[in-house]
Amino acid sequence: MYFLDKRLQYPVRVETPDPLFARQLQQAIGGVEGEIRVCLQYFFQAWGARGPDTKYRDMLLHTATEEIGHIEMLATAVAMNLEDAPLTLQESAAEAHPVINAVMGGERPRHVVEGMLQQHMLSSGLAAMPVNSDGIPFDCSHVYASGNLAADMYANVTAEATGRTLAVRLYNAAKDPGMKDMLAFLIARDTMHQQQWLAAIEELGGKAALPIPDSFDQSMENREFSYTYMASGIDGTPPPEGRFTSGPSLDGKGQFSVMQNQPMGQVPNLGPARAGSGAQVTQILKMSSL
Repeated sequence: MYFLDKRLQYPVRVETPDPLFARQLQQAIGGVEGEIRVCLQYFFQAWGARGPDTKYRDMLLHTATEEIGHIEMLATAVAMNLEDAPLTLQESAAEAHPVINAVMGGERPRHVVEGMLQQHMLSSGLAAMPVNSDGIPFDCSHVYASGNLAADMYANVTAEATGRTLAVRLYNAAKDPGMKDMLAFLIARDTMHQQQWLAAIEELGGKAALPIPDSFDQSMENREFSYTYMASGIDGTPPPEGRFTSGPSLDGKGQFSVMQNQPMGQVPNLGPARAGSGAQVTQILKMSSL
């Protein structure tokens, strides 16, 4: 059960509406790094959380609910940036930040840039939509909820890290002080969320909980390869030297080593194709005679 407060979580103000920036903000709503993704991810992780301790379920629900507020803020910002938008995008993309200009508009065909504004006008009445910056609807393919709390917490750290990276890029692209202020708040929340998921991982056992799931008896895996870095260089190219190639493993249960990757299996032979399978005659007859 959820409750509504009509006020935004944090102020959203736009002094100079910018339709191109509205398009960029759509990535933070419906992109793979966006708020819809983390909102649904945390909700489904919480709804599927099992165990006697409900604090992780509760934490996920609190944060998922916060993310609804972030979607609302961004949707409001998109609409406010489209407030004075013309029916076709007359603003020159060259006025945008040079890097963002190249990625989001300047090197795209004019009809692509105008098309997004037309979509905002025709489909939503100059309001935000559950799409990314190219107008592609969010499809939930990057919502990760495994049922394993530790695995989900690691996925959440990644989600917040990529989301914070996007927010920083949007902050650097923003010209409006109100948009910079809103994004500074969202960046700060991404900082906290990274920290809380890492703290939860520590509570769940930290390095000692690795490998995930820790409920599987490691004696049943092929221990010869559990902590071996496989180098795939040719002509004697040495593998990269790092923490992952020598010394104790991070879980303290083994020692890192290096081996040259080499074929240890057989040449695949799938046998003849079945009659009636739609294969060529040579696949059915000639392979049968091998």
